[in-house]
Amino acid sequence: MVTTGTPGTPARWVLHVDLDQFLAAVEVLRRPELAGLPVVVGGRGDPTERAVVSTASYEAREHGVRSGMPLRLAHRKIPDAVFLPVDFPVYEAASAVVMATLRALLWDGDPVDVEVLGWDEAFVGLRPGAPERPRDPQAFAEQARAEVLAATGLHCSVGIGNNKLQAKIATDFGKPRGVHTITDDTWFPQMGHRPTRALWGVGAKIEKRLAALGIDTVVQLATSDVRVLAAEIGPTMGPWYHRLGRGVDTGTVDPTPWVARAHGREETFQTDLDDDAAIEAEVRRITRRVVADIDAEGRPAWRVGLKVRDRAFQTVNRSRKLAEPTNDPDALADAVVALLAKVERRRPVRLLGVRLEMVEPEGGYPR
Repeated sequence: MVTTGTPGTPARWVLHVDLDQFLAAVEVLRRPELAGLPVVVGGRGDPTERAVVSTASYEAREHGVRSGMPLRLAHRKIPDAVFLPVDFPVYEAASAVVMATLRALLWDGDPVDVEVLGWDEAFVGLRPGAPERPRDPQAFAEQARAEVLAATGLHCSVGIGNNKLQAKIATDFGKPRGVHTITDDTWFPQMGHRPTRALWGVGAKIEKRLAALGIDTVVQLATSDVRVLAAEIGPTMGPWYHRLGRGVDTGTVDPTPWVARAHGREETFQTDLDDDAAIEAEVRRITRRVVADIDAEGRPAWRVGLKVRDRAFQTVNRSRKLAEPTNDPDALADAVVALLAKVERRRPVRLLGVRLEMVEPEGGYPR
C-alpha cells in the first residue's frame, strides 16, 4: 500500500488562492460592457503585431485561445475577440489589494501567513505555533473568496490540501469560482490515475524521461524504485519526483517578501533586424531600461546577460561577470554589447533580451 502523510498527526491545512482569468477580469472591471465577451490581453493589443497572449477570458478559451499563443493565431481562432494591451501598473495595483486582503484574514481568530507566488496566486496557511484545534478549511476558503470579491470585485478559486503541493493541484479542480480539496487520504483516488504531467513541478521534459522508465501515471511514479529515479534523474531530483508522486511536500507557507536577484527585459521586433548598428542600438536602449529597474532596487549589477533569437527561432544566451559591480548605464550597455561578438549570427534578429544580475542585498537573500 502507498501512503502519503504520517498517520496520527493533526491535519495542517494549506490553501492556494488563484484569481480567475486575472488580467482579463481586471479589464472587464474597467470596462463592464466587455462582460461575457471573448477578451484577449497581450502585447499592445494589436493582433497583427508580434506578441503573445498574456491572458484570455473563459469565453475566448472556449475557442482554443491560450496564454503564450501568438496574438495572430488567437485572432485567426476568434477574429471578433476584443484584443487589449497589457497594462502592468493596473494589474500590480489590483494584485496588491488582493494580497493585502488575504493577509488581513483571520482563521478562527488566528492570523495567517501569505506566500505570494505572483500577481494572481498565493498560498495561505496558519502561522507556526498556532494552536492545533479542529478547523473548517472549506468555510475559511469561502470566507477568503468572499472577502477578495468584496474588496476587488474579482473572483478566485481556492485549493485546499494538507500541504502546498496538494493545495496547488486542487485549485484547478475547483476552477472557476470554486473550492476543491485534496488530502493525504484522497491523493491516490483523485490523482493516482492521472499522468505525471498533472503534478506541479513535472514539465514536458521530465514527463518524457519518466515515460522512458515506464512511468506514465502518478501512482506508477509513487510506487517506482527511488534508486532507479536517483540514478536516472539525479540523486536530489529523483527522490524529489518520487515524493511528488506520493503527494508529499514538506515546504511551509513562507511569508518572506520576494527579493529580486535580477531584472531583465526583452523585446520582439515587428520587423527583423539585419543591421549590426541597429542591433547594437537596440541592445543599448533595452539595457538602459533594465538599469532603471535595478536602480529602483538600489543595487548595482555584477553580471550581464544577452538573449538573441533569430528569424528561425534559434535562441542564443550569453553572459559574463563584470570586473566590479556597477549601475553605470554606459558601462553596462558596453558590457552587454560586447556579448554580441560571442553570438554567431546567420539570420536577421527577431528578439533581443538583456538581463542584469544584482549584488545581494545587505544580509543576503531570504531563505
